[in-house]
Amino acid sequence: MKFTPTKIAGVWIVDLERREDERGWFARTWCAEEFAAHGLPMAFSQCSASFNRRRGTLRGMHYQVAPHAEAKLVRCVRGAMFDVALDLRPESATFRQWVAAELTAENGRALFIPEGCAHGFQTLAEDTEVFYQIAGAYRPSSGRGVRWDDPAFGITWPLPTEAFISPRDVGLPDFVPAPTRGILLEPGAAMAGPSPHRS
Repeated sequence: MKFTPTKIAGVWIVDLERREDERGWFARTWCAEEFAAHGLPMAFSQCSASFNRRRGTLRGMHYQVAPHAEAKLVRCVRGAMFDVALDLRPESATFRQWVAAELTAENGRALFIPEGCAHGFQTLAEDTEVFYQIAGAYRPSSGRGVRWDDPAFGITWPLPTEAFISPRDVGLPDFVPAPTRGILLEPGAAMAGPSPHRS
């Protein structure tokens, strides 16, 4: 695997190193030793998937607060997506800044999002499927979100964002920083509703 750092500390682009022959190719998508060498989780507690029928579908920006903060390794296994990590750590030099990577089934690229960063994406193709490896248990009561179009962040999405987005994501309030130190605790709205709300 090839690890490329981004401007946000802890956010990495992870590319496959494919070994190809006449049959096709083989590549590792995760390795405990290599992840540990880059200071990343050596184990994931759960894996999830999302399927998105429409091009332009937007999910985000979601995260969990301490003590149930999550780290994610996100990969596109079908279709294509514009994947975004947003730094919500007040002590970070890149607080409120974002980075993005285009993940496709063809390029096999993944984005690692650490604790304290929100995650979201917009699909670039119909029938896009996303695979998540997650470090940290899912706790609905710890789920938070910030709005994808909040001017406090200025995320530039590649496609129009009005058509395919959930009412809950549309209804997220404006961002207001919490007067606390350490990982962001309360500025994002709690995610209401009985069903899991993940990006």
